[in-house]
Amino acid sequence: MCGIAGFFAQRPVVPNVPRDMLDALRPRGPDAQHSVFWDERFQLATPLATNALLHARLAIRDPRPVADQPMHNDAKDIWICYNGEVYGWEQEAQQLATAGHRFHTRSDTEFILRGYEAWGIEALIPKLRGMFALVILDLREHKLHVVRDRLGLKPLVYYYANGEFAFGSTVRSVLPFVPLERRGFSHQGIDAYLTHRYIPAPRTIFSTLRRLENGHRLCFDLNTRTLEQKRYWRPSAEAGDWRAELDNAIGLRTASDRPVGLFLSGGVDSAVIAARLNAQGYGNIATFTAAFPGTAFDESAQAAGLAMRLGMPNHRIEIQDELRRDFATLVRDLDEPFADPSCIPAWYLARATVKQATVVLGGDGGDELFGGYKRYSQHLRSAWRRGLRIPYMFQPSLHLTGSRKLMAEGAMSWEHAYALRFSGFAPWQRAALQPEFAERKVVYWRSEDNSSLLSPRAALVQIDFDNYLPEYILRKADLCTMAHGLELRAPLLDHLFVQRVLALSDSDRFTDPPKRLLASAAPEAQPALLRKKRGFNPPLKQWLHQDLADHVEGLGARLTAHSGAQLNAQCINQLAARYYAGEEHFAEQLLQLLILDESLAQLTVLARANADG
Repeated sequence: MCGIAGFFAQRPVVPNVPRDMLDALRPRGPDAQHSVFWDERFQLATPLATNALLHARLAIRDPRPVADQPMHNDAKDIWICYNGEVYGWEQEAQQLATAGHRFHTRSDTEFILRGYEAWGIEALIPKLRGMFALVILDLREHKLHVVRDRLGLKPLVYYYANGEFAFGSTVRSVLPFVPLERRGFSHQGIDAYLTHRYIPAPRTIFSTLRRLENGHRLCFDLNTRTLEQKRYWRPSAEAGDWRAELDNAIGLRTASDRPVGLFLSGGVDSAVIAARLNAQGYGNIATFTAAFPGTAFDESAQAAGLAMRLGMPNHRIEIQDELRRDFATLVRDLDEPFADPSCIPAWYLARATVKQATVVLGGDGGDELFGGYKRYSQHLRSAWRRGLRIPYMFQPSLHLTGSRKLMAEGAMSWEHAYALRFSGFAPWQRAALQPEFAERKVVYWRSEDNSSLLSPRAALVQIDFDNYLPEYILRKADLCTMAHGLELRAPLLDHLFVQRVLALSDSDRFTDPPKRLLASAAPEAQPALLRKKRGFNPPLKQWLHQDLADHVEGLGARLTAHSGAQLNAQCINQLAARYYAGEEHFAEQLLQLLILDESLAQLTVLARANADG
């Protein structure tokens, strides 16, 4: 697990550019940082170079320096720069060794390198089980291969213009390479953030930076300077024993040369993982639970009780009220505007956990796989109107409730109206916030061409698999853990297990209460079925009235300036005033604007600070 970056330019690049790129990655890879530079003919060169691979390592498998990256083959004509973990590769590595490939490490990195050397990119990718954002530089074929994992657990951002290509794990690790005149914020990126509370791939907050979609890969031709993109994987059903595949997925993710833990809540997903770990003989793995004393969503007692019954150590981590001090740092670690309120306690949980574990398993993916979100059943009630719309003109307004919402929802397609179940700002609110911006989309989701052919439930699940899961749930998980040098693994998103689940009938997969089938894999998880789903909710009211209150003064003027007058100061200030006057339904939206303000301010300073590059 690491941070990666690199560039392939048409000009010599001054040393402060790769330095700043690598510095942005350092929290993701605190154990080692290395760079390799080449000139325009790909001769190894000094830092004043045209091409580079940069790597910041969090050492998990084979922590020795010999396994550091960028890593090369024996001839030094194939290089790898890789972030992630793949599992279950040892037998195939032995077959490669028997065929004459010499291994110098015990790392999955070298398996990928030797596998590419033996099989090529097309045959290699299907053999990779796990999470990855990897870059392979092939100097024999003069090509650069860039691949993001199937479900989107690992991120990859890139820049491509005028025959130049740069990449990185984060927006902030690519920005130093981007020419000053191409560092403007994306108007649609800002609107997408307002719409969804995140910016769905392939957009980012910068107009010239793109995010590679999950299940996709790029090929950059170093001779023609052309870039091609291809989707290599789509979720598909594959019948088989899902319980055996679940155990396999969980067991494989215990492989580590560093301490392993488990995020344990009071819910079904992590309870099943804990129980199956225990059944496989991993009962010594420590569990870590976020505690919110005195609140209705504190599940620490239930988690501790389960851990005790399983004989697994449990560490109760009380989420402290430190947001006033940590707000700027947390927003920095979120990389670009991102406003899931639960990312705040997740960030604190990761900060505490890494003191005792370097790897942690989590239950991400269970809600998408087994229909755990209440919004599915809520939106399916209106599936009868699929394909029907009511003529209605959106009138700019901050109001969100009442007949206005019903009429506006009816004017949207049924699939697009699903966004209103968990969106940031509704279309008419965005019209009020951005009165001069006419490029608004109803949603910024990616969608498949066949969505209209799917059943209503399948269409909603596909929307989440393409968008909400990789770009919201998993982006939060990656950013909040890697900010502290903690590797998070998600057994429920093992692609072979996912395919087994997709082969189940709807009656088995989608139950009332949700996840009954998953809980059947572990009797210890059954009590969690009876508890109301609580989520991972922070004390928003306290934060907005205390920790973040000072940030509200002048908010409208600052956001107008940061956005190039795209956002309207008067409307923003009106929203804040209405919240503090008692309209508490504006709480999450006010937090969303406060995060946008801090993020744009930081990114503006960052863009100017390294402008000499």
